Amino acid sequence: MNSPQDRSQDGRQSHPLSRPLSGIRVLDFSTLLPGPMCTLLLAEAGAEIIKIERPGQGDEMRTYAPSFGSDSVNFGLLNRSKRSIVLDLKQASGREQAIELVRDADVLVEQFRAGVMQRLGLGYETLSAIRPGLIYCSISGFGQDGPLAQVAAHDLNYLAESGMLSLTAGHDGAPGLPPALIADLAGGAYPAMMNILLALRQRDSTGHGCHLDIAMADHLFPLMYWGLGNGFSSGHWPTPGSDLVTGASPRYQVYRTLDGQYLACAPLEQKFWIQFLDCIGAPELHDDATDPEATLKAIAAIIANRAQADWLIQFEGRDVCVAPVRSLEEAVKHPHFQHRGLFSAKLDDGSGRQIPALPVPIDRQFRGDVLTQGYPSLGEGQNLLESS
Repeated sequence: MNSPQDRSQDGRQSHPLSRPLSGIRVLDFSTLLPGPMCTLLLAEAGAEIIKIERPGQGDEMRTYAPSFGSDSVNFGLLNRSKRSIVLDLKQASGREQAIELVRDADVLVEQFRAGVMQRLGLGYETLSAIRPGLIYCSISGFGQDGPLAQVAAHDLNYLAESGMLSLTAGHDGAPGLPPALIADLAGGAYPAMMNILLALRQRDSTGHGCHLDIAMADHLFPLMYWGLGNGFSSGHWPTPGSDLVTGASPRYQVYRTLDGQYLACAPLEQKFWIQFLDCIGAPELHDDATDPEATLKAIAAIIANRAQADWLIQFEGRDVCVAPVRSLEEAVKHPHFQHRGLFSAKLDDGSGRQIPALPVPIDRQFRGDVLTQGYPSLGEGQNLLESS
């Protein structure tokens, strides 16, 4: 049986008032990634998260591989320190219990397709009449209205519709698969948390809650600010390989080394560019504006003549904006990230086995002294229904 654990390094209970969201109760109706990541961030800042799960398997993320304890490690990482309640929202009794929980809630997070919560009788208008101060956050792919609101989609689809995916195309013209779920996280989880905090601040002044419409596809556009600026101001819309950060410049490239490794080189500013050229022994290439493609090919040929480790020695101590392309395993073990303590917190599987918890962008001063936490087994918080 897994259960949330709050233990400091010496076993003492952490002080709940040390975190800014202590006393805030959040009902989390979401599954998979965007909503659970959002509520994880809230939990790290002290909020009480009650995860509402369907009967049977609960959140689909519990079934993913590999396992950690009785559930998926993915589920454990995203849902540590939360409580779990099983409710059948297709039944009147389940919906009534959900409404009772709302009476004491500050925030509700849901991730259904637009209109689903309304059809269940759990829409914002209904619940805000019961709890006027409720902050109701709806996370969806395309928002609560508009021509695409009812279209079934996932992260890759949102990247495609927003134009971002087109910019990943390689030499063959085919868009590549991004290595991160950008829409779910940067377009969904982070904007959701940001707006929930703004809504809580507003409620402090007005006493009223609100409905937040977080559309993941919408929030991808700010990430492409440079492309929007170029397009709107000059009519030059970016294409793969045609712009500064999409492959057109020798100053912003990934170069292959002699041993089949890679260097990420980004000496954009002139002072870095001059030092970079000096390090590789090619100061004559300083005028890259005249023929950037020729300059790129010349630099690629130079970098390809030496191994990655040799180049890193050559660049050491110089301001050249060059980094080795590391594997994830190498990055986790790097002395810098170890020094920063990114992986000092632990996730417990309920039997004593521990792995590093997921690092989150919440400053340590807001997270208290909890170093070891568990994640909830399905329905472990069912007793909370008795007190609602």
